[in-house]
Amino acid sequence: MDSTTNSQRRPFPIKLWPPSESTRQVLVQRLTNNLTSNSIFTQKYGALNKEEAEENAKKIEDLAFNTANEQYDREPDGDGAAAVQLYAKECSKLLLEVLKRGPAAKEEKELASEKDSSSETFFDISKGQRSFIEADEAENLLKPLKKPGNCYTKICFSNRSFGLGAARVAEPILVSLKNQLKEADLSDFIAGRPEAEALEVMNIFSAALEGSVLNSLNLSNNALGEKGVRAFGALLKSQSCLEELYLMNNGISEEAARAVSELIPSTEKLKVLHFHNNMTGDEGALAISDVVKRSLLLEDFRCSSTRVGSEGGVALSEAFESFTHLKKLDLRDNMFGVEAGVALSKALSKHLDLVEVYLSYLNLEDEGAIAISNALKESAPSLEVLEMAGNDITAEAAPSIAACLTAKQHLTKLNLAENELKDEGTIQISKALEGHTLLKEVDMSTNFIRRAGARHLAQVVVQKPGFTLLNINGNIISDDGIDEVKEVFKKSPDMLGSLDENDPEGVDDDEESGEGEANENELESKMKNLEVSREE
Repeated sequence: MDSTTNSQRRPFPIKLWPPSESTRQVLVQRLTNNLTSNSIFTQKYGALNKEEAEENAKKIEDLAFNTANEQYDREPDGDGAAAVQLYAKECSKLLLEVLKRGPAAKEEKELASEKDSSSETFFDISKGQRSFIEADEAENLLKPLKKPGNCYTKICFSNRSFGLGAARVAEPILVSLKNQLKEADLSDFIAGRPEAEALEVMNIFSAALEGSVLNSLNLSNNALGEKGVRAFGALLKSQSCLEELYLMNNGISEEAARAVSELIPSTEKLKVLHFHNNMTGDEGALAISDVVKRSLLLEDFRCSSTRVGSEGGVALSEAFESFTHLKKLDLRDNMFGVEAGVALSKALSKHLDLVEVYLSYLNLEDEGAIAISNALKESAPSLEVLEMAGNDITAEAAPSIAACLTAKQHLTKLNLAENELKDEGTIQISKALEGHTLLKEVDMSTNFIRRAGARHLAQVVVQKPGFTLLNINGNIISDDGIDEVKEVFKKSPDMLGSLDENDPEGVDDDEESGEGEANENELESKMKNLEVSREE
C-alpha cells in the first residue's frame, strides 16, 4: 500500500474534495433558507414550512454529494475541483426542482413517508464522520433492518468501525436478511481495531452472510492481509453469483493474493474486479491472473498501484487473452516495462468493447507505447478515454499514437502527461485530434513543449463544442507563447488549465547535448503539411 512514489510524482498540495461535515451542514442550512424565505419562486409556488424544507434540503445535499463523490472516485488523483463544481451544480438543479414543486399536501407527505419506509431497498450508515460503534449504538443504527417485511437488498456499513459487541448485534440481523441481500458494502468497517478483535469481527460477518446470493461485495479499505482474506473465507467460498468484487487498499501481498485465488472458486459471472493499491508484486499478480483467466465475462478490471513488475505484467496480459469483453482497464502505476507492454498489446487487440484504458506510469517507453497504440488502432472502435502518462514516450512514438487517435472518433479524454513528446510529437498528435467533436479534456503537461506545439494544440482543442480543459502546465513555453495560448482561449479562459509551473527558460535534452539548433519556426514549417493516415 506504499503510494509514496505516486504521490511524489503527482502532488496536489490542496485537496478540494470531500467537503468537511461542517461545510455540508452550512450548505443544508442555506438550502433550507432558500426553501422557506420569500422569493419569486416561493411567491409563485409557495414556501415550504421549516420541517419540510429541512427534510428536502438534506435530501438535495445528500444526492448532490453522492453524485459528486462518484465523479471524484473516477478521478481520485485530481484535486477535487471537478467534484466541487458538480456538487454546486447538482444542488442548484435539485433546489430549483423542489421550489417549483412547492409544498406537499399533508396527505401526500404521509403517503410518501409510508411508501418510503416500506419500499426502501438501500440501507446506508456510512454518512457523516467516521466513528467507532459498540453494541448500544449498533442496536439503534440497525433498527430499520429488524423491521418485519423490510425490502432492503443493499447494505453499506462503510465508515463505521464495528467492535465485537456491535458485530454480535449485527450478526442475527444479517442472518435474517441474507436471503434477500444482493449487495454488501463492508469497506472500511473495522478501522482502528486491534488485529485480534478485527479478525473476530470479520469472522462474525462472514459467517452471518455465508450462503447469501450476492451480486456485489466490497471488502476494500480493511487492511485485510492474508489473515483478513481468510477470515472472510466462509463468505467468499459460498458465492456463486458475484458480478462485482472490490478488494482495494487491503494490504494484499503475494500470500493474500493466493488466498483470494483459492477462496473464490466461482467467477463465471464476475464482471467487475477492482484490486487497486495493494502490495501484490509479481508473485501476487500470478495468483490474481488465475482469477482473471477464470472470469470469462470480466468487463472492468482495476489493478493499479500494486507493485507489479514485468513478470506479473506479462502474466496478467496473457490472462486477458482468455476472454474478450473488457470495457474498462486500469493498470496505472506499476512497473510493467517494455516486455509486459508488448504482451499487453497482443491482448488488447482482442477486446473490441474497450471504452476506457488507463496505462499511465507503466515504464512502457516508445516500444511498448507503439505496440499498444497499433493494437488499439485496430480494435476498440468506441474508445472514450486513453491515458498513457509518465511512460518515457518520445516523438518517435508519436506517429503510431496519432494514427491510433485518428481512428478513435468517440474519444473524450486524452492524457499523455509527463512524457517527452516535445513540439514535434505534440503537433502530430494535435493534427490527429482535429476531427474529434466529442473531445472534452487533453493533458499534455510536462512534455518539453515549446511555443509552436502549445499554440497548435490550443488552436485545435479550442474549437471543440464540448471541450472543458487543456492542461499544458510544466512545459517550457516562452512568455510570448503563453500570451499566444491565452489569446486563443480569450473567449473561454476556464478551458485552459493553470500555467504556474511552466518554465519559459527551461531546456530539453536536445539543447543540453547541442542538438536542438532548429528553431520553432523551422519545426512548424516541417510539420505544416504533415498528415496522419486515416485507415478505414
